[in-house]
Amino acid sequence: MHGVALTDDGVVLVASHEGLVRYAPDGMTSVGPTIDLMGFAAPEPGRLLASGHPGPGADLPEPMGLIESTDGGETWTVLSRGGRSDFHALAASSSVVLGFDAEGLWTSPDGREWEALDPPVAPYALAVSPDGATVLMTHQDGPQRSADGGRTWEAVDGPLLQRVAFADAGTAVGAAPDGSVHVSTDGGVTWEARGSLGGPPEALDARLVDGALHVVGITGARVVLSTDGGAGFAPFTFR
Repeated sequence: MHGVALTDDGVVLVASHEGLVRYAPDGMTSVGPTIDLMGFAAPEPGRLLASGHPGPGADLPEPMGLIESTDGGETWTVLSRGGRSDFHALAASSSVVLGFDAEGLWTSPDGREWEALDPPVAPYALAVSPDGATVLMTHQDGPQRSADGGRTWEAVDGPLLQRVAFADAGTAVGAAPDGSVHVSTDGGVTWEARGSLGGPPEALDARLVDGALHVVGITGARVVLSTDGGAGFAPFTFR
């Protein structure tokens, strides 16, 4: 599993090697075609972005480039870079898309026209704030932060993080390789240790729900959820 998103209505979407899986009050269901979703982002309600490889019967290029769904993952269309890019790291807001492929790190205002960036390291994972200004990327030597959309970078003096996500412009969540969870309230400048996912993180997302920080993570085959700011996690259950 490579990506996860917590939607406004409490649904959890999981991007996997075999397509999109929807965890909702009515149970767990596979959604849409069988495609290998290597990169995944849910930048705004009703819009999903992804990248990776088509599965059997999927009418998509190899690699898929940047693809978009506006019907919850039932169908996908190619926005750009079809047959060229497999974005293993992907992050998006309503105003910007960032993707990292074999050619480097790219930014786009609309997912169609791209500009190459020059980061100091190759990112493992990316996160962008909802306003598109602040970008976090993880690396084995420690996370990096940009305050100008990815054009300049500085090392973060904090924990080694593997996965990162923004809940709002100032609130970011990170998970370390051992699963420990850290929260920043200043856009990723400083970090505070909270709880643990219970194992190495495969995907992470965060959202403010009625003012409370909710964090969803994937470790192993488990989807875990925190509703108390990342302090305590429990297996995600259907209500």
